[in-house]
Amino acid sequence: MLYTALVRVLGIDCGSALTGFGVVESKDGRELTCVACGAIRLSSADRLPLRLAHIYRELSHVIATHRPEVVAIEDIFHAVNAKSALKLGHVRGVAMLAASAAGLEVAEYAPLAIKSAVVGYGKAEKSQVQQMVTRLLGVDLASEPADVADALAIAVCHLHTAGTLSRQLRKKA
Repeated sequence: MLYTALVRVLGIDCGSALTGFGVVESKDGRELTCVACGAIRLSSADRLPLRLAHIYRELSHVIATHRPEVVAIEDIFHAVNAKSALKLGHVRGVAMLAASAAGLEVAEYAPLAIKSAVVGYGKAEKSQVQQMVTRLLGVDLASEPADVADALAIAVCHLHTAGTLSRQLRKKA
């Protein structure tokens, strides 16, 4: 994908209880705008297949409504609890499926890269990420779960690296 003057990215913070999403648009790589953000809340009473189907439907709706050019998600990280890691892997797979079914590329970023791109420090605290996302996008996230700020941070990370990706693609062509 070549990056143009206007790029719209859907960032997804995958979780088995709550999945955050954020759609961010960049104009000429400088001006960042939050188009939409929110959280897909899941009932722990539902079996995993029902929760995954709900995530798929909701993400498909977000994609159809806001028409991003690319989807960005957090890369796999090491979890202490294997069962939690497997559930997170299922959710990531569903997020990738929703993007792929819509014909979109999926970009994956390590947590360290996301924090570095947004805060400037790879070991930043969640509160620092939320504060910087609030400043960069001019949105009030106080009443939102941290997963929403994380999803927006993932989208911002992708937009910050879009120029580099575009240059690399041009070199390959």
